[in-house]
Amino acid sequence: MEALAAGLLLVLAAAPAGADTDSADAAALGNLYSSWNSPSQLAGWSAGGGGDPCGAAWQGVTCSGAGVTEIKLPGIGLNGSLGYELSNLFSLNTLDLSNNNLNGSIPYQLPPNLTYLNLAGNNFSGNLPYSIKDMASIEYLNLSHNSLSSQMGDLFGNLSSLSELDVSFNTLTGDLPNSIGSLSNLSSLYMQNNQFTGSVNVLRGLSSALTTLNIANNNFSGWIPKELNSIPDLTLGGNSFANGPAPPPPPFMPPPPQRPRNRPKHSQGQGDAPKGSESPTIQSDKKQGLGTGPLVGIIAGSIVAVLCVLLLLVCCMRNVRRRKDDASSESKDFVGPLTVNIERGSSREIPEHSVEDTSIATVKLPTPEKMTPERVYGKNGSMRKTKVPITATPYTVASLQVATNSFCQDSLLGEGSLGRVYKADFPNGKVLAVKKIDNTALSLQEEDNFLEAVSSMSRLRHPNIVPLTGYCVEHGQRLLVYEYIGNGTLHDILHFSDEMSRKLTWNIRVRIALGTARALEYLHEVCLPSVVHRNFKSSNILLDEEHNPHLSDCGLAALTPSTERQVSTEVFGSFGYSAPEFAMSGIYTVKSDVYSFGVVMLELLTGRKPLDRERSEQSLVRWATPQLHDIDALAKMVDPALNGMYPAKSLSRFADIIALCVQPEPEFRPPMSEVVQQLVRLMQRASIVRRQSGEELGFSYRAPEREGDLRDISF
Repeated sequence: MEALAAGLLLVLAAAPAGADTDSADAAALGNLYSSWNSPSQLAGWSAGGGGDPCGAAWQGVTCSGAGVTEIKLPGIGLNGSLGYELSNLFSLNTLDLSNNNLNGSIPYQLPPNLTYLNLAGNNFSGNLPYSIKDMASIEYLNLSHNSLSSQMGDLFGNLSSLSELDVSFNTLTGDLPNSIGSLSNLSSLYMQNNQFTGSVNVLRGLSSALTTLNIANNNFSGWIPKELNSIPDLTLGGNSFANGPAPPPPPFMPPPPQRPRNRPKHSQGQGDAPKGSESPTIQSDKKQGLGTGPLVGIIAGSIVAVLCVLLLLVCCMRNVRRRKDDASSESKDFVGPLTVNIERGSSREIPEHSVEDTSIATVKLPTPEKMTPERVYGKNGSMRKTKVPITATPYTVASLQVATNSFCQDSLLGEGSLGRVYKADFPNGKVLAVKKIDNTALSLQEEDNFLEAVSSMSRLRHPNIVPLTGYCVEHGQRLLVYEYIGNGTLHDILHFSDEMSRKLTWNIRVRIALGTARALEYLHEVCLPSVVHRNFKSSNILLDEEHNPHLSDCGLAALTPSTERQVSTEVFGSFGYSAPEFAMSGIYTVKSDVYSFGVVMLELLTGRKPLDRERSEQSLVRWATPQLHDIDALAKMVDPALNGMYPAKSLSRFADIIALCVQPEPEFRPPMSEVVQQLVRLMQRASIVRRQSGEELGFSYRAPEREGDLRDISF
């Protein structure tokens, strides 16, 4: 015990000055400082995560205890981007970076517990970040005076606390999302000077709470709901609203009078009454009635009958055309999803001039101004057959040969199913990775189709996805150029380097799981329709120098022939990542990716390979699954490289997530957004534990056996 106490004192004495600030918060602010190009006007700030924002009173930073709660730096000339570690600021409730020169896209991950976010007056582009939907505490959100574009997604369903929303002076397009109508506490809404279209009926339910509404200078159409007239500060000009009040509902049309079926004809000298019972005057009145009322009824009934016949003919023609369309598999694969996306993007109806014009192939659709992953992907992650511009940089074969030293063995980084990957050193000092695709592995032999796939993949943008930056189509060669991630793959670090695997502490492993989960969440739930990875495994997870994960080969499934997918079922399954439904039938969905993610989490937990023929229990999933809910067995499964340095509660929660992901029935596996939320909660609880006193931390961890094990007590 004396030796242990001495070891603890030694560690505490050697602790850096940044101990006053949570390490994750300090690292996130250090990343921000680097992303802003280390501005000199920020007093006290430093890069690398080694500083102490709370203890050293960094400019614009406010703390509560060890957590950073506010960052206020408006109008001080900052430039650069927002980095990729904002989501680690769990204590942050106020972020004000307005009126600077920040650019790029707003990060996909934002601090989850914000109540005040002001990024107005910058140069941000792209669309609204998907993570806004999870910011349940947000009360003020201002993204005005930027260059945001595309449509606003259905992001507002959970934001019941939001009282002011300002997205004015951008170039946002499309119809208003239905979830805006659920903002029950919204008092101020500014959407002026954008390019919104469609009606504003979704806002009528907000009229009781709104005090300010400005939707001027857009392309809204239709009628102005009468409920909006009760808003005190209302600005509507510069739109295409219809003049006058909204039209009333169509009047009720009573059915035409019908003649009784068994009524006898009234011929002269015959009738229902006895002869002589009616006067000549009454008889003449009956004859006049037969010439007006019944005649009008007969005419109206005839018109209705003719309309019914015409409607029936139109329906028949549509059904015939629909059966013809269904007979074509290409129409199912490409035209169908395209029409669904168009309907999602706009509520405007396509005019029907005739029955022949109703064919999708003959309708002239408006060309979108900007292509996004949602527009270029088809079913199950396959690339849609559409012409799109290419944003990736074109390279020549000669330039890539020089950069890779003619693709020599010394430049080889690895080999995958589609070809080998080489390190490319360019004369300007830039280092990239080049995948040289084996043409025999391609299903898209046509150059145009390959370029469409390149254009689609280059539009996948996420901090945990390796971006495609360039391509080469020359002299029969097909090459893809990616950013270079230089710290190796998770597979190699876990299984082939004892020294490197010991550096993967428990908190780093959880961070790797969270980062890759967010990458899959982006592919599955942000891209519409979903993009399926199809080859998720630890060798496709690259780590940078700070052990941040970057998922590779995203979108490459479109370049793999469907026949190869079926043939490779047994080969893929032999590596231990294959979901049961894929191994049995070749069916692969987003839930199959979830299963593979669970296998990677098992690798992080145990340090074992998914399939190890040198062990008696070769399959990692089959061996580990029965023990995931047994505390004693779970402790024995943990990777020995961790030296017992992990919190028992976090380990148990980590195992619970794994058990959900590797369930044999795909319908019972959670969506990746739920996995992300559970991992975030795990890190939040751990962050609270780390802020407790050193004495309390000592009881949260298994006591080390020797002083040398006291090197990284995380969570």
